[in-house]
Amino acid sequence: MPTTAPVLSWTTVPTPIGPLLLVGSGSGLLRVGFECEDLSEVLGSLEQATGMTTVESPQRLADAAGQVTEFFAGTRRDFDLPLDRRLSAGFRSEVQTGLVGITYGTTCTYKELAQRLDRPGAVRAVGTACATNPLPIVLPCHRVLRSDGGLGGYRGGLTAKQWLLDMEEDRR
Repeated sequence: MPTTAPVLSWTTVPTPIGPLLLVGSGSGLLRVGFECEDLSEVLGSLEQATGMTTVESPQRLADAAGQVTEFFAGTRRDFDLPLDRRLSAGFRSEVQTGLVGITYGTTCTYKELAQRLDRPGAVRAVGTACATNPLPIVLPCHRVLRSDGGLGGYRGGLTAKQWLLDMEEDRR
């Protein structure tokens, strides 16, 4: 009996900051990508990293797409989705998990997040973990700022980061 190889499902969701790419596996949401990242390159790098084929499948990501839409509509503050965390390991994964503790409409600094994780000397590593977060918005790295109040960086661009912060502040 032939078996089918596992695939990664993907779809895009229109948002006020541009279309977001959602990619999921049988284990959960694996990656959120921004238009500025070149969505075809994101899919190609995921195929290379996982050895799996990507297939457009909006129905398999309907729950994730619905929750993203609700977030941007202001009716959802937290995500309740199974996540496939294979793209992060070690301290990066620990930091990305810690992002969930930064509540909607609030921010913290990279330094404060390092302290929360009992690694006060790991400020740069926290920044790297945020920059490489494969699940932005769902794991809200946009809520982490520089100690001087500056935005720092953001995978989706600084305009998107500021827009997300302003949206959350307005709806808090």
